[in-house]
Amino acid sequence: MKRILLPHRGAEILFALRGQNIHDLETFFGVHISGRGPELYVAGEEKSVSALEKVLKEFADLVNQGQEFSNGELRSAFEEISGNAALSLHDFFPKRPVVKTPLREVTPRSLNQALYLAAIEQNDLTFSIGPAGTGKTYLAVATAVSCLQQKSIQRIVLARPAVEAGEKLGFLPGDMQEKINPYLRPLYDALFHMMDVEKVEKLIERGTIEIAPLAFMRGRTLNDAFIILDEAQNTTSEQMKMFLTRMGWNSKTVVTGDITQIDLPKGQVSGLVQARELLSGVKGISFCDFNEKDVVRHRLVRLIIQAYRGKTNPQ
Repeated sequence: MKRILLPHRGAEILFALRGQNIHDLETFFGVHISGRGPELYVAGEEKSVSALEKVLKEFADLVNQGQEFSNGELRSAFEEISGNAALSLHDFFPKRPVVKTPLREVTPRSLNQALYLAAIEQNDLTFSIGPAGTGKTYLAVATAVSCLQQKSIQRIVLARPAVEAGEKLGFLPGDMQEKINPYLRPLYDALFHMMDVEKVEKLIERGTIEIAPLAFMRGRTLNDAFIILDEAQNTTSEQMKMFLTRMGWNSKTVVTGDITQIDLPKGQVSGLVQARELLSGVKGISFCDFNEKDVVRHRLVRLIIQAYRGKTNPQ
């Protein structure tokens, strides 16, 4: 049995939420942890105990440096480190970039999210591919709002393909604008989380922010803009090519999508899948991958994703 001492605040974090972090450590590292304060006792195989001791020492260092931990962050880090001894807890909690928007400061909550923000900064075209709830759209919108606030761009353009997933547009009530609004709602929601609603509405009226179906992009050149294409797995090859060739001078483009949720007619190739095949390795273009470990919504979202992927016994 190994005795490990933690800072008082570290113990408070690990034992919060009915000891969920302690339970996660026991599950992922295959050990038993006793004690309910700064003094912990760890029992198990020597290799597992040593691995956990290393992680807890790194955790103590981070706590002493004033690191804050959001719900689910530690769980994701513990899970990945338990399966890869080469990883350090410091890899998951470096000095992360802060994206400042009018209503809040946004920070990445996983290593992949931090790499994603770095990719957007360093490249003119960034693809982010992964399941729902991993922050692909949210972080892209936050970065766009921050760039607009800093006046490094003049406008934001947000687009989505209006693919019929179970409902026919013709059967939905209202005129065409009312019919397509449900497809665009998630983009409005992300904006309203970053900026005051009235401010967003004024910027939309001026054309500084544009939210539109992908089809509205045809024939345009978008200069001095931050352009986001959401749900890109539902673009056709032709639509993806059309969108990517809209990029103008001093513009950044982010394309997000989940290739496990393609709603295109059977047999039709996703433009996102094809773009990855054609553009991987092109200088100035980055591809960022997310998985269920990056999910920052309710913890059940991760289990649902795992279940639908056919994984057994999700923790």
